Amino acid sequence: MTLDQQAKAARFIDLHKRDGGFVIPNPWDVGSARILEALGFEALATTSAGLAFSLGLTDGNVTMQQALEHCAALVSATSLPVSADLEKGFGDSPESVAETITAAAESGLVGCSIEDFCGDPKAPIYDFNLAVDRIAAAVETARSLPHDFVLTARSENYLRGNPDLDDTIKRLQAFEAAGADVLYAPGLPTLEDIRTLCASLTRPVNVVVGAPKAPYGVAELAEAGVTRISVGATFARLAYGEFIRAAQEIAGPGTLGFTDRAMGSAELSGYLKEPD
Repeated sequence: MTLDQQAKAARFIDLHKRDGGFVIPNPWDVGSARILEALGFEALATTSAGLAFSLGLTDGNVTMQQALEHCAALVSATSLPVSADLEKGFGDSPESVAETITAAAESGLVGCSIEDFCGDPKAPIYDFNLAVDRIAAAVETARSLPHDFVLTARSENYLRGNPDLDDTIKRLQAFEAAGADVLYAPGLPTLEDIRTLCASLTRPVNVVVGAPKAPYGVAELAEAGVTRISVGATFARLAYGEFIRAAQEIAGPGTLGFTDRAMGSAELSGYLKEPD
């Protein structure tokens, strides 16, 4: 632990106390992290899917070592607090999740999220009691660190075929009682669902936007009670989508219209500055 890491952790905690909430975008590599810092964002969060795409993998197939090396690279590349999407914590037991929290902190992170998706296609969500025990173990380890560490607990119901708001709230309330600092339920379909969830919790709520297109903006989410707004893999999907469309254009009809959409090298280089 360094004084710099504690200073970043304190800044990150303060962002969660701000009226009106804040946006925490998700870079997928060092270049995108530096661009986001240059654009004025105050904290960053990794994206497991974006990282996977950059490694030529699909989401869920990145190893713990690959993820933490990526986290360390982003931490070193910017002066911003960095939190990480660490999926289920790279293990099923509470003990394995606790070990992941320790390793995450050692990589320079000031926070991470742990989800209740277990990866079993027949029963994709951890049993309620095990899910709570895993978060409790993560919290206990986070509190034992020599610096502050923001633990985000995720309920994956809506992404895994169980769009049950009551069960999602029940899980997040249990995670809150276990000590999680931030609660997160990706995939809620309506602003009213988000409002109901926020009203059911007392700690900060993270909402991810980007798929499908949200009929609301940052101000509406903040008014509904959201503290932290992330974009998940959306920026990475936008970048790769444009790349694929350009490659299809030149490989198919052979036209070069995509070149008009490319940012100039000098302009792009202006965002890629070393951190102070």
